[in-house]
Amino acid sequence: MENKEPLIITDKDDMRRWSRSARAQGKIVGFVPTMGYLHEGHLSLVQECKQHSDLTVVSIYVNPGQFSPNEDLSTYPLDFIGDINKLKNKAGGVDVVFHPKDLYDYGKYDGVVNARSNGLEEGKVVSCVENSGQGHETWVRVQKLEKGLCGSSRPVFFKGVATIVTKLFNLVEPDVAVFGKKDYQQWRIIERMVRDLDFGIKIIGAELLRDPDGLAKSSRNVHLSPEQRKKLISYWDSASQTWSMELNLQATSISESLFHARTAAQKGQVVCRELKDLVIKTIHEAGGKVDYAEIVDQESLEVLDEIKSPAVFCIAVWFGNVRLLDNVEIAV
Repeated sequence: MENKEPLIITDKDDMRRWSRSARAQGKIVGFVPTMGYLHEGHLSLVQECKQHSDLTVVSIYVNPGQFSPNEDLSTYPLDFIGDINKLKNKAGGVDVVFHPKDLYDYGKYDGVVNARSNGLEEGKVVSCVENSGQGHETWVRVQKLEKGLCGSSRPVFFKGVATIVTKLFNLVEPDVAVFGKKDYQQWRIIERMVRDLDFGIKIIGAELLRDPDGLAKSSRNVHLSPEQRKKLISYWDSASQTWSMELNLQATSISESLFHARTAAQKGQVVCRELKDLVIKTIHEAGGKVDYAEIVDQESLEVLDEIKSPAVFCIAVWFGNVRLLDNVEIAV
């Protein structure tokens, strides 16, 4: 049914009851976990999920467990009403939106005040673990895959991601779950976690979606100014003795440089150091600060010196206060 109104569930037990009833009727339940502020990338995950399931659940929950104390959760963009409208109008509707109030609330104060993430009054988000140890203290770790890449600069991030996804899997109890390949390390970590812990869930990695200018779609893109995406600059051309205009790529230099590196690798330039230097130089010239740029094995995520098997070039770049992720898969 097009543009249908989703059932909005906020209670954990209600979510389980709905899912178990659907599965008892022989329905395949698909699941797309999100932190809200949906864009076309999220909606493409929903469409992918619909191809593999009879019923679709989308969760909207900003997870405080994946933010370190020095990261400002209060800046994460929120638009719950807008998200519901996008799911109805652009995705054609979903069956359930799971929008819990606080997944670290066990019936008493446990160190978490997560009001903001659920559209309530402003609240201060603090650690998920009290000093007294009475709060949430159980975490899921995928120890090898969480190291390196984003794990190097955000050491608590994947611990929080694996834990919240485990909690969501236990509440939604889906048959299928879809994750975007833009967060490549996250996708591989969830795959490994599901394998190692014997979840009966099929994990599907959906292809990265880009804006027309090549920038990978992300909720963070809203914080980029037009000048941080691209701008025209004027310069004096001494050869022609005239002023000229040139498009100076900024944030879009990320995808452009990755595409160039992939093409170079496919043409035989397979030394990873050379490819990384090419990308880093381009991004620095465009005004970006590279957090990391690594070429890794697609499954093990081990850093490669030379591309001899399927690889992925993963990168994180700062433009101003905005941290952007991107990647391209490379097959030679």
